[in-house]
Amino acid sequence: MASQFKAPDPGFGVYVHWPFCLSKCPYCDFNSHVRAKPVDEARYVAAFRAELAHRAALTPGREVASIFFGGGTPSLMQPSTVGAILDAIGSHWSVAPGVEITLEANPTSVEAERFRGYRAAGVNRVSLGVQAMNDEDLKALGRMHTAAEAMAAVRVATSVFDRASFDLIYARPGQTPRAWRDELTEALRHAPEHLSLYQLTIEPDTMFERLRDAGRLTTPDVETSRQLWDATQEIMSGAGMPAYEVSNHARPGAESRHNLIYWRYGEYAGVGPGAHGRILTERGRVAHATEKHPEMWLTIVEADGHGLVENDLLSDEEQGDEFLLMGLRLAEGIDPKRYTRVSGRALDPERIESLVVDGMIEITPEGALRVTSEGFPVLDAVVADLAA
Repeated sequence: MASQFKAPDPGFGVYVHWPFCLSKCPYCDFNSHVRAKPVDEARYVAAFRAELAHRAALTPGREVASIFFGGGTPSLMQPSTVGAILDAIGSHWSVAPGVEITLEANPTSVEAERFRGYRAAGVNRVSLGVQAMNDEDLKALGRMHTAAEAMAAVRVATSVFDRASFDLIYARPGQTPRAWRDELTEALRHAPEHLSLYQLTIEPDTMFERLRDAGRLTTPDVETSRQLWDATQEIMSGAGMPAYEVSNHARPGAESRHNLIYWRYGEYAGVGPGAHGRILTERGRVAHATEKHPEMWLTIVEADGHGLVENDLLSDEEQGDEFLLMGLRLAEGIDPKRYTRVSGRALDPERIESLVVDGMIEITPEGALRVTSEGFPVLDAVVADLAA
């Protein structure tokens, strides 16, 4: 299979996990925790500094292309905490002149008041967890803001930061394709350049799973979910914000650079409770994961200088599976030759041909292998077929 396709260099990123939230959303399975008492931010800053020093020693000579504060709810941090962490990153690595620095935020009026402080600290992109455009559904999703408050926060964000995005969840209980079309059309009136649109999935060990299992929560059926998906693609493409990844839509040039590092199978250091990382070492590509429990992570870092609980060398097969799982999420697709370099084996031509015939994947004139619009709704099955 001839291939002239060459995806851009993924680059190197730093992910910072702030695990605290004001409340636990019923659909959320992220490593997030609610605390009754204020968090000792100074103590956490010292621990972040220690972990950053540890990761920097493992990744000398890298240039940081992207920094991402995720959670949890990073907008609960004081701007001075964000600034101290950014200073620590800059003290260990060189930072690219056009570095993207993203902070996830709740769109409450209280947190919006901190936006200028985050901008002064160095943040230049914000991602707002709006999730729904009406108060009834926001309440059902466990969100602590109103729709009006969220749009006010979006307006503040777009005036303060160079770049802004917000998230919506669809395929919510009782949601119809017509209602979603209206909601998405309204969202586009406020969307600056990037929208993340996630189909609701019922994750294990969440309140929504318990409600569903008790018969108190019903999500749209398969046919309706597909109609919701199709409506999303149609409306977003028509608005000039097509999907560049399964759930992410942007105007050209406004893609999330940090997430592209993940999807293009680049390198990233992860620090903080429950953070993950993938770095290249003399041993090979290594998978990192830290202690999830915040106070336990803090104790371990203070004792050992890092909170790693996983530091595993990935096999060629594991790397190949990860490469497919991440790269095929992108509209640009993957370079089959890079898959061979990563995994040590070529993709099966017969499986490729079968999926092409079925209309699930296509090969571009440049030789990229990418999932089609018909394949994206069943992406997991396509990836599993190719990886087998």
